[in-house]
Amino acid sequence: MMRRKFLWVLVGIAIVIPIGAVVIGTKIYQFQAMAEAGAQFVIPPEPVNVMAAREVEWHPRISSVGSITAVRGTVIGTEAEGVVSRINFQPGSQVEQGDVLVQLDTRVEEAQLRSAQVAAQWARVRYNRARELSKTRHISDAEMDSASNELQQTEAEVRYLQAVMDRKTIRAPFAGKLGILEISVGNFLDKGSPVVSLQALDPVFVEFSLPQQHLGIIGEGLNVLVRTDSYPDHGFEGKITAINPAVDPSTRNVRLQATLNNPAGQLRPGMFVSLDLKLAQSRRALLIPATAVHYGPRGNSVFVVEEEQGEENAESMVVRQRTVKLGDRMGDFVIVEEGIGSGDQVVSTGVFKLRTGMSVVIDNRLAPEFSLAPRPDNS
Repeated sequence: MMRRKFLWVLVGIAIVIPIGAVVIGTKIYQFQAMAEAGAQFVIPPEPVNVMAAREVEWHPRISSVGSITAVRGTVIGTEAEGVVSRINFQPGSQVEQGDVLVQLDTRVEEAQLRSAQVAAQWARVRYNRARELSKTRHISDAEMDSASNELQQTEAEVRYLQAVMDRKTIRAPFAGKLGILEISVGNFLDKGSPVVSLQALDPVFVEFSLPQQHLGIIGEGLNVLVRTDSYPDHGFEGKITAINPAVDPSTRNVRLQATLNNPAGQLRPGMFVSLDLKLAQSRRALLIPATAVHYGPRGNSVFVVEEEQGEENAESMVVRQRTVKLGDRMGDFVIVEEGIGSGDQVVSTGVFKLRTGMSVVIDNRLAPEFSLAPRPDNS
């Protein structure tokens, strides 16, 4: 019995060994075929967007923020107390210098003025009589002096009452645009009560500050380009007209003032604006798209496309990573101070997926548009 079982085991082993050898041989052949295929496989070139680095004439700019102020602006108030009897303007209207805006009640002053005018008239009559009598010595010097003094007092009273009435007539001190009315007919106003805001909107000032290190390169007459989110598609040009002679000791900034024409009244006092100060000197600058820069903790770099001689003298294009020194931003571009030259073909987008020596093919069909003064549609 034991001998029979031993024979069956030998038969099983004789059957299994050839089958295992066949399976192992098949797997070895498959692995060898895969290795040969992998060795012959060539990674297809990576499509990239490319732009040539280009030189431009660059005027350095200094950016800042500021506020619009009126060349002439005030809140018109009353110079005397009284009751509002008449309002001669519409809120938001344009007025000229000297226009009567508000009239306070002057009936009491008018009655007092008429009485003073009558008294002045009689004083003048008496003075004239006294002067005629003085020529014939029929009046003393004391009487003559008294008549002259009475005339001067009555005329001064007339002028005083006329001045009081004038102060109750509120006029526009200069031409400009009126704001919201603060009063109504029948209101009793104390001296100094606000009536309406008046602002001259053409021209206007923009006031801003810059660090003291810029004092050596700024001066009166430099051009300023002002933008505001109220009119994102429009820039306002002006010139620096004043520089504060003192530097703020707490911030080490110097205040500047630029004047801008504002014929349409788009810029309003108090508006927040951004501005670019265009410096007088210029130099040549090398520009590349800002998206072409690969930013890293050990420095910034770009990928430059170069031609490489391949097998069987076939030419192909590969990318080489180069370290660059960057300067100022100009819209969608950045200035390169060192690292590449004019005309170098730089990969403009998708640099994070590249590595030195990678084979590429140029495909600019989906390349974005780059601008020195970008204006996004949703800005």
